[in-house]
Amino acid sequence: MITALLNLFFPKVCLTCRLQLIDNEKHLCTACRHKLPLTNYHLTKDNFISKLFYGRAKIETGTALLRFEKKGITQQLIHQLKYKEQQQIGTFLGTWLGTELSNNKDYSTVDIVIPVPLHKKKLRSRGYNQVTKFGEEIAAALQAEYIDDVLIKVTNTKSQVTKNRFSRWTGKNDSFSLSNTNKIAKKHILLVDDIITTGATLEACMLELNKAENIKISIATMAIA
Repeated sequence: MITALLNLFFPKVCLTCRLQLIDNEKHLCTACRHKLPLTNYHLTKDNFISKLFYGRAKIETGTALLRFEKKGITQQLIHQLKYKEQQQIGTFLGTWLGTELSNNKDYSTVDIVIPVPLHKKKLRSRGYNQVTKFGEEIAAALQAEYIDDVLIKVTNTKSQVTKNRFSRWTGKNDSFSLSNTNKIAKKHILLVDDIITTGATLEACMLELNKAENIKISIATMAIA
């Protein structure tokens, strides 16, 4: 009865179309969920992500849950997550992708999940890393350890949102450092982020992580442009 009253006065709505959710829907309505552009990259090892990083950084395997299109449903979700404090979106996407990866042998050897970090100033300003919930859910599904104190961002770069693709590619000013490297030595690391555009940020992260002893790196993101 209490739940019914709360829904009456504070109805839960779909995070994309804003229509009221029915009892068995969570975060997204059924119609919007069916519109999500899935990549299914985890089903093919030699996918676009593997080709994107070929000759740039060695990865074991890589996947992205959704395709990102300007003004599309994926962009709406990530915007809500990053700028509207809707952290449940990270949980929702992480649970979904984590379930998929837990049934895939290519990810069965993952020991550690590491998020692409935010600079401490941006973290204070936003109040959270938009990748945290996503990474924690995937780690739980893979029975891996979630670690966010190894990879540290040391430069506070401007948001990528207003940059065009060429500016993102040429502006490789993301700088990272390693701490507590003993935690990741000889481990298979799954590096997680919200979206891949050119791959420059993930490449910078992988180059730094590879300074640790004898590691393997795979990639999982919410979306890919």
